[in-house]
Amino acid sequence: MRVDEASLREDFDALAAIGATPAGGVDRPSFGDAHLAARRWFLERAKAAGLETRVDAAGNHSAVLPANGPTLLLGSHLDSVPDGGRYDGALGVVAALHVLLALQGHDLPLTLEAIDFTDEEGTLVGLLGSEALTGVLSDEVLRNPRGGRDALLAGLERAGLHEEQLRDARRDPTTLAGYVELHIEQGPGLEHAGTQIGIVTGIVGARSFTLDFRGDARHAGTTPMNARRDAGLAAAVFAAAANALVVRDFPGCVATVGDMRFHPGAFNIVPGSVRVSLEFRSLERAQLDALETVLLAEAKAAAKQHALGVDVTPVGHWEPTALDAGVRDAIETAAEGLGLTALELPSGAGHDAQALAGITPSGMIFVPSVGGISHNPSEHTEWEDCVNGANTLLHTALELCRVYAVRGT
Repeated sequence: MRVDEASLREDFDALAAIGATPAGGVDRPSFGDAHLAARRWFLERAKAAGLETRVDAAGNHSAVLPANGPTLLLGSHLDSVPDGGRYDGALGVVAALHVLLALQGHDLPLTLEAIDFTDEEGTLVGLLGSEALTGVLSDEVLRNPRGGRDALLAGLERAGLHEEQLRDARRDPTTLAGYVELHIEQGPGLEHAGTQIGIVTGIVGARSFTLDFRGDARHAGTTPMNARRDAGLAAAVFAAAANALVVRDFPGCVATVGDMRFHPGAFNIVPGSVRVSLEFRSLERAQLDALETVLLAEAKAAAKQHALGVDVTPVGHWEPTALDAGVRDAIETAAEGLGLTALELPSGAGHDAQALAGITPSGMIFVPSVGGISHNPSEHTEWEDCVNGANTLLHTALELCRVYAVRGT
C-alpha cells in the first residue's frame, strides 16, 4: 500500500502557493492572512475527500477517519517562520492527510486524525496548540508570550479564538493511542549519511535568556579607549567567548547569540546598553545546567571587565524529550518493509512531538534536507524523499494499528 503520489504532489504544491514568496519559500506566520488561508485549504480539502473535520478551542485543525478505538494522531503545523521554507511543517500535515485518504474504507482498530497544530513556530507563543491539547499551556506563558502580549491577543481575535477557552482543547490521554510526526530533518545528518529515513530518538532541550549589558554612554570622540565602560564591547566579548567555550567543552551542544540591540545606537556614542538574546540547546538536562552556569558566568565576567554589569532575564525553557521506543520500532519496521535505509538520530529543533510525548507514545520520522538548510526560502527536500516519508508514515500507522490489535488494548 502507498499514498497517491500524484495527488500528494498536487496538494503539496497547492499549499505551497499560499503565502508563497518570490524566492520560492512561504511566509505564513501564525494567524496572519496566509496562515489562516492555508488552514482553510486544509479543512476544505479534507471535507471534499469525505473526511470529518474539527477545530478545537486552541485552533488546532483536524481531519478524522473514525474507528471504534482510541486516536492515533498524525501531523505537524502549517504556520511558518517569516520568509521560511515550504517543507517545514507543511509536509507532515499533507502527508498525514494522505495517510487518511489511503486508508479510507479500511477497517482499522484506531481512529486516525491528521492534525495541524497552532503556532508551532512561536510567532506568538510556540507550541501553543500542542501544549493546549496536552494540558500544559501555562498562565505565565500566556501572560508573557515570546511574541508579545498584544500580538497574541490580536492573533487570537483574528482566528476567532478566546484566551480563556484555549485550555478546553485538552485531550484525555486515555483517548489517545499515540502521535507520529513526519518532518524534514532541518540539518545535514541524513544527507551526509546517504540515508533515506531518520528515526528520531529525542528532541533537545533549550533555555533562552535576555542579557542586558549596562555601560556608560559617552562621547565617542572625546572618551579615551582606556576610560570607557562599553556595553557593546562587553556584549561582543561575551558572544565570542560563548562560541569558543561551547565548541571546546560541550561537543554536541549549541549556543546562539541571535540578536543584539545597541542603545543609543549611534556612530558617535559609546554604547550605554546592549540587549543580547542567548539560547543554548542539549539532549541532556545535566549539560543544560552546566551550560547555563558557565555561559552566564562568561556574561558576568565580560561585563565586569568592559562595562558596569549585566542583568539576566530567563525567557524560555524546555526540557529534553525522549521519544517512545515502541513508536521508533514501528517506524523502523515500516522503513524496512518499504526497502528504505534508516538510522536513529536526535532532533536539534523543537517540535510538537515534545509536547505530545508527555501524555502519549510519540515518535518522529525525518527525511533529508538538501544542504541541511531550513527556515530559509531555499529549504528543499527531494520529492522522492517526501514520498518515502509519507509512505513510511502510512506504514508506521498500519504497524501501530497492528500492534494495538494484537495487544487488544
